[in-house]
This record gives sequence, C-alpha cells and structure tokens, in this order.
Amino acid sequence: MEKQNKVLLLGIWASPYTKRVELALKLKGISYEYVEEDMFNKSPLVFKYNPIHQRLPILVHNGNPIVESLVIIEYIDETWKNGPPILPADLYKKSQLRFWATFIHQSQLFETMVKVLKSDGEEQEKDINKMLETIKVLGEGVKDIFPDDNNVGYLDFVICSVFSFHVAMEEVLGIKMVDSEKTPLLHSWVTKLNHLALVKETMAPNHKLVEVLKVVRQKALKAASAT
Repeated sequence: MEKQNKVLLLGIWASPYTKRVELALKLKGISYEYVEEDMFNKSPLVFKYNPIHQRLPILVHNGNPIVESLVIIEYIDETWKNGPPILPADLYKKSQLRFWATFIHQSQLFETMVKVLKSDGEEQEKDINKMLETIKVLGEGVKDIFPDDNNVGYLDFVICSVFSFHVAMEEVLGIKMVDSEKTPLLHSWVTKLNHLALVKETMAPNHKLVEVLKVVRQKALKAASAT
C-alpha cells in the first residue's frame, strides 16, 4: 500500500550494520530513501529517532523509528510479506538462525576486527587470537545450518555484512581471517555470498574499504605512539 513506501534509512556506507539492513530492503524490493550520516557529526535526525543510544542504522517507516539492525531486519520481514522470506516459517530453524546471529553480535566479532586494525604488538596479537577463536567457533557451529540452496536471508545478511571486510582487512594487515583450510565451510559460505548479485550491488567496493582501513589504522597507531 502507499503508506508502506514511506521508508527512510539512516546509515553509514562502511557500516556492516547498515549494509545488512540494505540487503534486507533490497531482497524485499522495498523502495526507500537513504541518508548518509557522519559517524563523528551525526545529524539531528539521529538524536530524534534514536535518543537513547544514538546508534545507526535507523529505519523510519511512516514516521516510526526502528533501531538495532537485527530488530530492523525482523521488522522488515514481518511487515512486507510480498517478497522472499528473510526468516523461515519453521520455528526451530528460525531459532538456530537467531542464535548464531546473536552469537556474532554478542561476541563483538566486528568490534574485535576493528581492534585488530587499530592495535599493534602484543595487544594486536591478543585481539587476533580472540578474533580467530570466535571465527573458529562460528565455523564449527554453523555446519548444520549451512545453506544448501540459493536462497538468502537473516543469517546470510549478518555473515555477509561482517565478513565483507575480511578481504580488505587481509590486504591491509596481511592476516588470514577466513581460511579455506581452517574454516572451509565458512569460507565457502562467504565466497558464495560475495558472488551474489544482491551482495555485489549493496556492499562497499573493496578498494574503498582498503583506503578507509588504512587511514583508520594509521590514525590509531599515530595516536597510540603519541601517548
């Protein structure tokens, strides 16, 4: 209906949390207006629609804000029924997908990746070990739910958005994050997702990510050496 077309997304182009919401919107074929925000100088809209956390992304549907990326994705799935389902109808399968999406979120995998990028020496080694251990647990845990078809959905969006950075991170740091030998299933999953047209048109180009990651690392190391 006409009201359902009034969709606004506030986000940051390099944020995995924003990208997973964009993937959900595009999968459903939802028309939306996108507003790019500055992480360090957020617009009044952010404080208006998410006054508690002031975090992005924020989906605004008919004037009503929805926050937190996983919550937004479920909202999209339950609101727009005329597109491919993001979560399965089967309650057990749905619970498993939610569990591993929550695991990725609560383990702060992406945040640990950022710490690795910004650190050096013993501190970086500690962060690398934590990151690789989390990836190993994830790789082992998703064996029973590895997709065997071409459908994409909830957990695909989470995995794709987080691991979209791994190629750029490997290029900047020289660290192998998703290894075809150590985590073969996860490697196959990420590779498969990255070749999908939906993913290619949504995720940030690798060369842009490399540029940003290099700047972030240089600034962080410079600040650390000055203290």
